[in-house]
Amino acid sequence: MNKRAIISVYNKNGIVEFAKKLKEFGYDIISTGGTMKYLTENGIEVINISDVTRFPEILDGRVKTLHPNIHAGILAMKDSKEHLETLKALDILPIDMVVVNLYPFKETIFKKDVTLDDVIENIDIGGPTMIRAAAKNFKYTTVIVDPEDYDTVAMEIEKNGEVSFETRFYLATKVFEYTSYYDSMIFNYFKHVRKDQSFSKYFTVPLELLQNLRYGENPHQKACFYKISLPFIETSNIVNCTQLHGKELSYNNILDSDSAIELLKEFDEPTCVAIKHNNPCAVASAENINEAYKKVYESDPVSIFGGIVAFNRKVDKDTAEQLKKIFLEIVIAPEFDEDALSILCSKKDLRVLKLASLEKTDTFYDIKSVNGGALIQEKDRMLLADQFQVVTERKPSEKELEDLIFAWKVVKHVKSNAIVVAKDKMTLGIGMGQTNRIWAVEHAISRSRFDLKGAVLASDAFFPFSDSVEAAGKAGISAIIQPGGSIRDKDSIEMANRFNIAMVFTGMRHFRH
Repeated sequence: MNKRAIISVYNKNGIVEFAKKLKEFGYDIISTGGTMKYLTENGIEVINISDVTRFPEILDGRVKTLHPNIHAGILAMKDSKEHLETLKALDILPIDMVVVNLYPFKETIFKKDVTLDDVIENIDIGGPTMIRAAAKNFKYTTVIVDPEDYDTVAMEIEKNGEVSFETRFYLATKVFEYTSYYDSMIFNYFKHVRKDQSFSKYFTVPLELLQNLRYGENPHQKACFYKISLPFIETSNIVNCTQLHGKELSYNNILDSDSAIELLKEFDEPTCVAIKHNNPCAVASAENINEAYKKVYESDPVSIFGGIVAFNRKVDKDTAEQLKKIFLEIVIAPEFDEDALSILCSKKDLRVLKLASLEKTDTFYDIKSVNGGALIQEKDRMLLADQFQVVTERKPSEKELEDLIFAWKVVKHVKSNAIVVAKDKMTLGIGMGQTNRIWAVEHAISRSRFDLKGAVLASDAFFPFSDSVEAAGKAGISAIIQPGGSIRDKDSIEMANRFNIAMVFTGMRHFRH
């Protein structure tokens, strides 16, 4: 008796060649609908699924493989006398191979103006049922969901007359990877359509491999880069950047680029951001990006070396000429002049990335791994709370207020404890990742290359003591923005008044760990 294979695939790449080999190996092929038509048109003899089930396809093809004659054939243990006797008694033949991939749910949800009805019709039921059954019974049944595995299976059958246990186990594992990804897309899409923003009992994310990385954070760590396969994820992200030039991105490149892009989204006016080790080392806004870059470079010409520079405007020739003068890992922008791109691409190892957009929309959750689990939160998309208030005797001037908001946007993206000193929409000093706030203040002040008289200071969280305000006052800082909320706020306010500092409470903290 010939072995039997069911073939029912949406992705028809390589299926004709594989089916021909199966026929050569003595397999009978059972098929359905479009796949059966496709194989027949290519000269391959197939058995109609209805001839096996002895039941017609019904409900517009929704029910065709959900039948005991199919699933008993797939699930029967071929070394079980009882199973084989049952099949014989019911006139059911074993099925030795299942070659199935699923309806194009992902392609459907990414279509513009797709309707919920269209989405629902592209949820596969029979396919997942067959491949899960075959995967469960992998000791006896070979299951293939990925065209890339056709050659491996064909070569093993040709060489050994069968597929090895190890390969069948591998292919079965791949089935559950595939179906869990598929179901995760459905779950997340339905949740989004229902506008359900709650944290569910079970959290699944449909992640698809985008790139194998050379290594992780350090050379001894393996790493990969995955993208989330959902249409409602905003396009303004590192995943959707187009690399125009340079070596492939590393793990650290991707992390730093993500930070740069997220910070850029805070600004509408022409802005340049320089990132190093996942922290901003300088940020500036100006009338044009050339001027913004000059201010960034002036702010910290040391840390920018070997860093990432990102813009929210087209990069022109003059800016590219300036960028070329120093060693940078990456330059990011929504557009590049032809001359600018030519200049940047003349540097062999410089990575040049083009942003898909800088839209500001809701996005997926912020996910951080911990040993044995994960922390999940909403993205920090807010900037100020309604409680924004001046708490000192002196109010900030209009210019000071502009600089305060500028510094507040930057400090939101600095690792805590975080302090940003700025003036004229340009960072002068950044204190990041310190274990106490006064050290962050002292760090930001001490690293500035400029006179801080008239500068402003932003703190991502409240001051637990007045010492930070005192240090700012002694440095010449004239205005401070901070969340407020400390039991010692009164001490900080009094210290600010002593130095004639205008201080604003935002009512919103921006820790970043």
